[in-house]
Parts: sequence; C-alpha cells; structure tokens
Amino acid sequence: MKDNRFARTRLYEAFSIKQIISFHYFEFAKDFTFEGEKHDFWEFIYVDKGEMEVFADTEGYCLKQGDMIFHKPNEFHGVWANNKIAPNVIIVSFVCRSAEMAFFENKIFTLDEGQREILSQLVKSGFAAFMPPFDNPRDHTLVRRADAPVGSEQLIKIHLELLLIQLLHGSSPTRSEQRLSGATKEKSEDNLVQRMTAYMENHLYEELNLEQIYRNFNLSKSHALALFKKKTGQSIMKFYRSLKIDQARQMIREEQYNFSEIAERLHYSSIHSFSRQFKSAMDMSPSEYARSVKARV
Repeated sequence: MKDNRFARTRLYEAFSIKQIISFHYFEFAKDFTFEGEKHDFWEFIYVDKGEMEVFADTEGYCLKQGDMIFHKPNEFHGVWANNKIAPNVIIVSFVCRSAEMAFFENKIFTLDEGQREILSQLVKSGFAAFMPPFDNPRDHTLVRRADAPVGSEQLIKIHLELLLIQLLHGSSPTRSEQRLSGATKEKSEDNLVQRMTAYMENHLYEELNLEQIYRNFNLSKSHALALFKKKTGQSIMKFYRSLKIDQARQMIREEQYNFSEIAERLHYSSIHSFSRQFKSAMDMSPSEYARSVKARV
C-alpha cells in the first residue's frame, strides 16, 4: 500500500537517450574520404588524434585534436582526412528528442580534461557492450557481446547523457568561424552540386520542380540558385531541362520510341511542349534532328 506521507517527485531528464544507432572508433588513412550522408537522428564527431575536415550542409570546417562537432537530424554531412595527418576519430549517433538538443545545433566544442574522461568512459563501455569491428563507416550494425558486463549498455547511456549535460553547462562552444575552412567549404559545395546533378539525372523520367530540388538538399531557394549558378554557370531548371533534351536526343537516335512516346516517357505535358523545348535548345525540331542524324550515316 502506498504511503501517502511521502510524496514522489519525478526527476526531470534534460536529456533522455533510449536508442543508439552507431558506435565507431576509426583510425583513418591520411587520404580517407567519406562522401556524406544525412539521417533523422543526432551524431557527433570527435577528433581523438590528428585533424579532420568536416562539412555540414554547405559549410566546411577543419577540426583539430580535441574538437567535437554535432550534426543535427537531416543535416547532410561528411568527413575527409587532409592528406597530411592520419586521424583517429570517434563517431557516435543516437536518438534524442529532448528540446535541449537544440543547443548543439551548428556547434563545435573543444573538450576539456573532464569531458574527455567522460567520453573515454563512454568508449570503454561501448567496447565492452558490443562486438567489433568499430571501424567500418558503412556498417552501423551493433552486435551485443554475449559476455558483456551487466550494465555496460546503461553506462553508454549514462556517459552520453552526462557528456551532453557537461557540454551544455560546463563549456563555451568554440566559435565555428574559427574552424571554418575555405578549402573544405569549396570541396563540400562541389560535392553538393554533384549530388544535385545526380539527383536530377535520376529523375529525368519525372517532372521535377525547383522546390523539390532545393528542399531535397535542405537548402533555401536563394542559396540553391546562387550556389548552382556559381558552380555551373546555369540555373537549376535550365540545367534540368538540358538533361532531358540530351536524353531525348539519345532516344531519337536509338529509334525505340516515336516522338509522342518520348514526350510521355520524359514527362512532358504534351508533344507540343516537348517539341517547343527541343527546338528552343537545339534550334531544330525533333523531326529535323532525326533527319540530320540519318543524313550523317
């Protein structure tokens, strides 16, 4: 029977982590490159030794030993070694829906001795709880050790939550401007435009609009337009239309489809729209282009 003389006070949890997605300790080669990814959970990257170049959306940073960066959910990010120093890097991703996580958005920290000790205990608990390997960047599967000490997984949770609390209260984030890298930014912008181009190439048989493209890469309309124009000299939609015309030219040369079928397969609104855009791009109609191809034979 409940004793009403003693009130129960539920403790407030600023950070509550119930799930861990990945746990990695990497010893990268000096020329290691990971092209990037985005996902719907949090991730931190800590440089244990050496230096590492990191990009987050369109910004590039050079992290030094002792630096930690957080990637918020749905932020495209990746890492590169700098071709000079072979770095050791800790990467942990986890689910945390606490409102206080907003503090870590777009933040870089340089850990002090106490925070590094907490991280060290977190890593030891991870090694005790899960089976190796911990150094495959494309394998995030965590396999529990049959002989794991009791409480080892709980210690991961405790140390991770404690680290977040310590960073929230016990340190001032390093000014991200101090870690900005022009070379890394340039590389990340090139990578982003390459991914935008690949995205359009993979959707030629649809009718993408501008909003679909820039939202897919978590960009604002103005940022997407300016960046793509800077790197390619063309607008996004003009580039997309030119890809469609290139595909139409190939289909005409292969003679597997008539003009109406090509227009339909490439998701033009009508044969007239297809013919109009083709002539605008090529200065000849589809039928004139087909005759010119045959004349070359």
